[in-house]
Amino acid sequence: MSNRLSLLVDFASMLAREVDLDSLLKTACERVCDAVQADRATIWLVDAEERNLVGRVALPQLHALRQPLDRGIAGYVVRTGECVRLADASQDKRFDPSIDRATGYKTKSMLAAPIREERTAPIRGVLQLLNQKSGEFGEEDERYLLALGTQLARALAMTTLRAQDAAEPGLVLRGPFNRIVGRSDALADAYERVHRAAETDATVLLRGETGTGKGLFARAIHVNSPRQAGPFTTVDSTTLPAQLVESELFGHERGAFTGAERRVLGKVELAQGGTLFLDEIGDLPRELQGKLLHFLQERTFERVGGRETITSDVRIVCATHRNLEQAVADGSFRQDLYYRIRVVEIELPTLRARGPAEVLRLTRHFADMYSQRFGRPTSQFSQAALARLQSHSWPGNVRELEHWIESAVVLAADGNIDVQHLPRHATGLVAQAASDEHEITLPLGLSLDAATAKYAQATLAAAEGNKTEAARRLGVSRNTLARLIK
Repeated sequence: MSNRLSLLVDFASMLAREVDLDSLLKTACERVCDAVQADRATIWLVDAEERNLVGRVALPQLHALRQPLDRGIAGYVVRTGECVRLADASQDKRFDPSIDRATGYKTKSMLAAPIREERTAPIRGVLQLLNQKSGEFGEEDERYLLALGTQLARALAMTTLRAQDAAEPGLVLRGPFNRIVGRSDALADAYERVHRAAETDATVLLRGETGTGKGLFARAIHVNSPRQAGPFTTVDSTTLPAQLVESELFGHERGAFTGAERRVLGKVELAQGGTLFLDEIGDLPRELQGKLLHFLQERTFERVGGRETITSDVRIVCATHRNLEQAVADGSFRQDLYYRIRVVEIELPTLRARGPAEVLRLTRHFADMYSQRFGRPTSQFSQAALARLQSHSWPGNVRELEHWIESAVVLAADGNIDVQHLPRHATGLVAQAASDEHEITLPLGLSLDAATAKYAQATLAAAEGNKTEAARRLGVSRNTLARLIK
């Protein structure tokens, strides 16, 4: 009984992470079998795009177990919404023996219940149990499975595996990792490398423009690794004064510097047994790079102002938008550290490279998320608004798109989003700035970082020093603006 109760509670927490959805559903099946003493469990999901049942969420390189909606017990449950309990499935005319023939498994007793949030809600799938170990499934098992189906549907609603239209049956797979939306070919290599990297403790370097989702991919590596039960700790050197970055990383002792009134543990120490994510490592001050290199090599460090040598068992994941090869060439980044952090390198594509279909997929995802968060009606986009979204170049990538949609959901109180609810194009703002005293000329020969910094400074000047407005015009966060100017 305790196993059954804990599983009802655990479904929500199990699905609220950036986990591999395929592995997650397999784990859920194992937990259900244990709770109900069944020999096998299958979570059938209604694929709203293919109009059939998929027996598990498949990765792009794997084959899914699929079944037409008009066949089998699971198909019957989807069509009728009824729970089915059979002592001998083979004697029921609704039973489809083709899967048993293909797998060599022999089904005897069966219990199948719909996955839906409430009795009148659209069906998202079927939770099916086979061969109760004591012989047959009882009424108590049936009541429990119905409750579990309700809980599973509510949990699925918090993932990226959810309905395209809440009023229609079925689900749409928006990506192989929960909370990471994307199915374009441009992401295939990144997904494959995340899977491979998560299997090991190798140091990972995530590369990509600002706003491409490096933080989400770093978490995906962590929660799909053997360290998933440990902490996931982040350090972003761009959000701290240079003199405080060392203390943030390695901690400090009482009296180490003015204001240090007590011992403080650093992120390296707090990440013990888990993953340490070093965001924007390309901005790490040169004087700290040697200390980080020593830690990566020896896994030992000393707190600021301390003499004790401390060991920390952590997995390192780094991210940067900078050209580290250029930084090594100009001496701002250590070559030996560069080679140490790029054991596994994962390049994240820009939103431009992912294509217009991906823009619409992400638009729907963010609209659903913010409509629910702000209590707005389900968002509907005009054709003009969709054309505007698809034609934009998205220099701020996914983060910029998210900000646009969040703003639109807030402004369109009735849920009908049109062009006037979207921000002005950044290109128009550039022309406006160039027509007044803030006009800027960028000479040839500048590095990309230097040109970006000058443009960010000019945009800030055009916004009369208002950092929030300048960040909005650039389609980035205030922290990113500060880093660009720096």
